[in-house]
Amino acid sequence: MSRNITLAISDPIFEKMKQFTEVKWSEVARNAIEQRIEMLETLDKIASKSKLTEKDAEEIAKKVKQGIARRHKQTS
Repeated sequence: MSRNITLAISDPIFEKMKQFTEVKWSEVARNAIEQRIEMLETLDKIASKSKLTEKDAEEIAKKVKQGIARRHKQTS
């Protein structure tokens, strides 16, 4: 069974899409949705096996952000 959905697309993007009439945009959207679902399911599987607590994850995220900020300052 298939379901239809409606997507809102900005006017500039819609104008660009019209330039490529050979592209089946519904297929592009469907594939993108399927890929995102696969990625999220994989992440869920990984997370379900993790022994990290939420506090651990927040600490790792904080360290990653700090590292990115330091690297960004070095290249500016």
